[in-house]
Amino acid sequence: MDLIRCTSCFQHSPTLIAPTFRHQTTRKPNLTTISNNHGTVSTTRMVVKARGGGAAEAETALVDKPKVLKRFQVSEGHPAPFGATIQDCGVNFAIYSANATSATLCLIALSDLQQNRATEQIPLDPLANKTGDVWHVFLKGNFKDMLYGYIFDGEFSPEICHYYDCSRILLDPYAKAVISRGEFGALGPEDNCWPQMAGMVPTSEYQFDWEGDLPLRHPDRDLIIYEMHVRGYTKHESSGTKFPGTYRGVVEKLDHLKELGVNCIELMPCQEFNELEYYSYNSVLGDYKLNFWGYSTINYFSPMIRYSSSGIRSCGRDAINEFKYLVKEAHKRGIEVIMDVVFNHTAEGNEKGLSLSFRGVDNCVYYMLAPKGEYYNYSGCGNTFNCNHPVVRQFILDCLRYWVTEMHVDGFRFDLASIMTRSSSLWDSVNVYGDPLEGDLITTGTPLSNPPLIDMMSNDPVLHGVKLIAEAWDAGGLYQVGRFPHWGVWSEWNGKYRDIVRQFIKGTDGLSGAFAECLCGSPNLYQEGGGKPWNSVNFICAHDGFTLADLVTYNNKHNLANGEDNNDGESHNYSWNCGQVYEIGTEDRICPA
Repeated sequence: MDLIRCTSCFQHSPTLIAPTFRHQTTRKPNLTTISNNHGTVSTTRMVVKARGGGAAEAETALVDKPKVLKRFQVSEGHPAPFGATIQDCGVNFAIYSANATSATLCLIALSDLQQNRATEQIPLDPLANKTGDVWHVFLKGNFKDMLYGYIFDGEFSPEICHYYDCSRILLDPYAKAVISRGEFGALGPEDNCWPQMAGMVPTSEYQFDWEGDLPLRHPDRDLIIYEMHVRGYTKHESSGTKFPGTYRGVVEKLDHLKELGVNCIELMPCQEFNELEYYSYNSVLGDYKLNFWGYSTINYFSPMIRYSSSGIRSCGRDAINEFKYLVKEAHKRGIEVIMDVVFNHTAEGNEKGLSLSFRGVDNCVYYMLAPKGEYYNYSGCGNTFNCNHPVVRQFILDCLRYWVTEMHVDGFRFDLASIMTRSSSLWDSVNVYGDPLEGDLITTGTPLSNPPLIDMMSNDPVLHGVKLIAEAWDAGGLYQVGRFPHWGVWSEWNGKYRDIVRQFIKGTDGLSGAFAECLCGSPNLYQEGGGKPWNSVNFICAHDGFTLADLVTYNNKHNLANGEDNNDGESHNYSWNCGQVYEIGTEDRICPA
């Protein structure tokens, strides 16, 4: 790959190089019953009462006799933290759903997953297993090779935003590893592109030795960022890696990157997605189309399992450790790891899409919806994540904290980050700021000058010092380059830098002054708002549009091999074919300098 190093004033700006609770107590009766697929089990709750100093009789202790299922002991559990968490020699399960009328925890043995069946179903009693809007349960037992999911029931009325379907087992949004297929591009049973998925039940095994790893904390001004597709970087045989197309394959190439002067890699999406999402026959090459990039997230906590050399072995625990190994080895070489994250939409699509997780758990909370249930589509991908809803913004913050504390990543690049500045469905400034805003006419999707989510991320003590980089635009026409709310800690992909430098290099007239401003860190964009030169992430090529080779080879895009009839990809590449003569009938002609 060509490497564009910073010189002179460039050294002050990071450069992107592209190869590619309060616990609410619910009163409960003294006898509760829980039904499951092995019959009905009862538990007696014993209340211990005491007297003291003539005071009135008061409840001072509560003891539950656990319910014994075929494989597990079951008790009420706790509403926090969300997800499946090891506690007291067992696992606590907690999930938010405000609008479901019932919830069932499904435990799925790895051997049963391929058969689309649950090994155990544990209905949750709304009196015993629900606190506020959080469903919870605590289990003890043998969780070896065990997965989990949920069934939620309630109203199925898309016109009022509800998509509850008791026939589907849903992923927990907080699941730490998602298991379905083990091999990239391989179809599921009966050639199913969307086989049943389930989350890993955590165990105390498979601890990872970080060997004292600590954040590198490179100053933003010194970053030389290499944008990388984890699979694409080493999959071709020319990479010469032992583990091509995997996290371990990337580790084999870290020394090469260090020699190039790279001190930060930005991983294109490697949170769980389904590469078979758009699986279809490509008549041009005679193969099948895959979602290669991964900008269609299914689960935000799980690393992409099929980027791991171990696949689904150990229910994804080995894949988690393999990602950690990549981060640790990068840090040993002085290379930071930034993740490209896609919190603007999910893989569930529009109203014709699948209910995989968020939609079936609580659609009207997780997505930005119009009054009659239609999906707002500021992402251009069918739905828009409801980022500034109180529950959703806490979810995003929890996710970022997890990747920083558990996986040791150094920062994040936020795809279509401007969506995170838009007001949520059912926006009410009083609930966010405590007082109504003067002249408040904010409706769903309105850009906010002080978005609560960006505020929380910018001032979170755990995320202090973590790189936060915004792609400061979205598919709904909101363009915020130089104006993204930053609290003094955010950087931006400088798309204007890209366009000006491309045009200047190919000889477009009248851009000398603009090009000079780019070399000085784009003060015309950042100085007035308090930004610094290093808040501009300068790049010429990235995964959008032409590669550097294409940029000096074609006047027009040539995306023909993928069978999309040249309709996909960016058309405004400001490219130049450098005078190359093509055959008559092609799109390019001789182009004078």
